[in-house]
Amino acid sequence: MRLLQERGLLDAASTNGDVTLLGQVRDKASDLVLTAMNFIGVRYRRGGSSAEEGFDCSGFTRHIFENSVGMLLPRRAAEQASLPGLLQIRQEDLKPGDLVFFNTMKRTFSHVGIYVGDGKFIHSPRSGSEVRVEDMRQEYWVRRFNGARRAPVVGEQPRTTP
Repeated sequence: MRLLQERGLLDAASTNGDVTLLGQVRDKASDLVLTAMNFIGVRYRRGGSSAEEGFDCSGFTRHIFENSVGMLLPRRAAEQASLPGLLQIRQEDLKPGDLVFFNTMKRTFSHVGIYVGDGKFIHSPRSGSEVRVEDMRQEYWVRRFNGARRAPVVGEQPRTTP
């Protein structure tokens, strides 16, 4: 707990032990996933970053993170994957709210979505499609998985990038 406080990841005044920390983490992840679920059915649009115009994959994750936890992600999936401060996560350690990355265009980190739990993620997949939940255990996604990142959002001030 002290380490988290020293690194600015947890407000000292708001802690009542591990239970409070776990509750804060769970609440942030739940808010993020619930916010994302509200956009199921929004159409894909290359370069899109709003429900009105549609979303591409990185526009979708950027919109969700900004509006649910106040964190502004870079515009492109590869830039999101390399953002300083995001923690690299192994696939077996995924938790709801983590960013998941895939190689869908013959280059690493060319696609991004948000892990929702139970082996599933939500994303804006491609032209002619809509924001939807898919199973990462499907062969297509298994072969293309590149990695995952977690935002340390507990008690953190919103982070902005150019």
